[in-house]
Amino acid sequence: MAEQKRDYYEVLGVDKSADEAAIKKAYRVLAKKYHPDMNPGDKEAEKKFKEASEAYAVLSDPEKKRQYDQFGHAAFEGGAGGFGGFDFNSADFGDIFGDIFGDFFGGGRRGGRGSSGPMKGANIRTSVRITFEEAVFGVEKELELTLKDECASCHGSGAKPGTSPETCSKCGGKGQVVFTQQSFFGTVRNVQTCPDCNGTGKVIKDKCLDCHGSGYIANRKKIKVSIPAGIDNGQSVRIRDKGEPGSNGGPRGDLLVEVIVGRHPIFQRQDYNIYSTVPVSFAVAALGGEIMIDTVDGKVIYDVKAGTQTDTRVRLKGKGVPSLRNKDNRGDHYVTLVVQVPDKLSHEAKELLRKFDAETGNTLHAAKEASGEAGEVKDKKKKFWER
Repeated sequence: MAEQKRDYYEVLGVDKSADEAAIKKAYRVLAKKYHPDMNPGDKEAEKKFKEASEAYAVLSDPEKKRQYDQFGHAAFEGGAGGFGGFDFNSADFGDIFGDIFGDFFGGGRRGGRGSSGPMKGANIRTSVRITFEEAVFGVEKELELTLKDECASCHGSGAKPGTSPETCSKCGGKGQVVFTQQSFFGTVRNVQTCPDCNGTGKVIKDKCLDCHGSGYIANRKKIKVSIPAGIDNGQSVRIRDKGEPGSNGGPRGDLLVEVIVGRHPIFQRQDYNIYSTVPVSFAVAALGGEIMIDTVDGKVIYDVKAGTQTDTRVRLKGKGVPSLRNKDNRGDHYVTLVVQVPDKLSHEAKELLRKFDAETGNTLHAAKEASGEAGEVKDKKKKFWER
């Protein structure tokens, strides 16, 4: 028993009152989702793709749609077509396949405008190295780059002075050519950029001798780039209209300058905060006192509290990196205080530290001292009875 077909409107997910645009849009979504090239080996996706294509072939044709609305699937039974009695290849899939499947087969339509329309030029990428402090406070750098300018001889046409570009005979000046291919679902009409004129619609037979037909001359130029305060390593600055020239009257591309920030010997950055480590003497950590801390704004005096332990972290508010959006808003500077233990001591210093250790309640040291005193008394008693 043959499997009963689903209603075509149900397959596409549209109402019977749907217009041509709605039907086309619904099919485009399903075709992208279930196309065999996107679902290799998936029999269920293949089945749904065929089902959707059959529904679209009927509902996109006004006469077939009228017959289907009146008689249902019976209107196409008994015929010799590829799908249930109607000829699939006779349906007009050209436009929609060009939009949907152009990328699958190496073609490419981009919207309703042909490739011969104005197109923006490509962006140019370069890089610049700056210091840690320059990234924090911003800087202006001068770059020397090779940029293209309109050829003065042909004024950008690419043709030898006194001649003009001619209309491309292959595409008729449209910049695109239409070709057909045999695909899984039948004959597909596709659209591709014309290989003879590269989508310009024009062919230059007598090329300009100065620019060799390109319409542009490369020149070395110096470009100033303003790097904002707060920029981080790897971020880019965009300079409008300093990229490659556009085609067919299109605007120039942009210049993208990647910023490479050098390492700092003291500071590390995380987001808009700065981190560093500062040594503190044992005496200052124990007794408290003032120390000098280096920041990106210069040296600042910080009052260390008595009894500060090593690896204590302090915060210097507003001494970090400015925000890119508002340079008046700055991060903080976090400083880790590391207590230094002296490794070279004089005899007097060692004695003072031993007394300090005993005074501060080091029981082990005190016990050793007591043990030493008891030993001296015992030795004296022994010598007394040995007389």
